[in-house]
Amino acid sequence: MAAPMKKTVELFYDVVSPYTWIGFEVLCRYRTKWLNMDLQLKPFFLGGVMKESGNKPPAMVPNKGVYMIKDIQRLGKYYGIPLNQPKDFGSVMFGTLPVQRFLTAVDMAHPEYTEELSRQFWFRIWKNDEPVTDPQHYAEAAKKAGLCDDAIATALKRMKDQDVKDRLAQYTKQALDEGAFGSPWIVAHINGKKESIFGSDRFPILAMLLGKRRMAWPIKGIIEALNKQGICFGKFFEVN
Repeated sequence: MAAPMKKTVELFYDVVSPYTWIGFEVLCRYRTKWLNMDLQLKPFFLGGVMKESGNKPPAMVPNKGVYMIKDIQRLGKYYGIPLNQPKDFGSVMFGTLPVQRFLTAVDMAHPEYTEELSRQFWFRIWKNDEPVTDPQHYAEAAKKAGLCDDAIATALKRMKDQDVKDRLAQYTKQALDEGAFGSPWIVAHINGKKESIFGSDRFPILAMLLGKRRMAWPIKGIIEALNKQGICFGKFFEVN
């Protein structure tokens, strides 16, 4: 039996966004079930997308900011993801450009670590309330993601190089060209056409476009990762 033809699904994302963490984990799980999906992770700079699209972060709108705190707590319980509001969210909200450059440097040299490094940054920001303001913090996340010391040192140097900055700008522009105004921004390539989807709550639409069924929760991969860290979410949910 011939293997299903792959359909490219691009995820443009910034680790500053808690909603994007949800979308990221959903797609990483679905990838193992939707065998016709070729998931491509594309780190971009959300601040640039917001500026160019004329959008504002939810926290910059008072009522949205209040709602967001409650919303991510509920979503964290629903998805089994430990979403906690950082104490100094202001510094996080305006401080992920270097993080995204480091992530880009790793992605360019060692794309096999992009997924886990992204996840480790989300753990730092949205689970542990740990800073991401210093190269040491990037190195700590990369170490947990499995990168060796030499690869980490190289990425710390490379993140300042123009071609790395250009790559991040390229992905940011690609997302903007597809109409992006926030994160996560998903672009599905379906039968020669591109379908753009925003947010972490549109997966029934993506499933429809791919001709697949939407799956139930919770997210197996994230629960396994949490269990390794001593957080027993797995006992509260049935994992499919």
